Amino acid sequence: MLLTISLILILLVGLNFFLLFFSCNKTSKKSVSESPRIKEPKSQVIKTSQSVEGRLAPTGS
Repeated sequence: MLLTISLILILLVGLNFFLLFFSCNKTSKKSVSESPRIKEPKSQVIKTSQSVEGRLAPTGS
């Protein structure tokens, strides 16, 4: 019985590594000639009628 459990565990671990090896995402090794451009975030101003303190949950202390 101990031999059966050990054999099943070894097979499951081997299957796990086999699936892990073939499921990895392959990345392309093409070089990008353009430099990446960073977009500046747009600032949004949200106006509310309530104050910030009115929306906080009570802490119970």
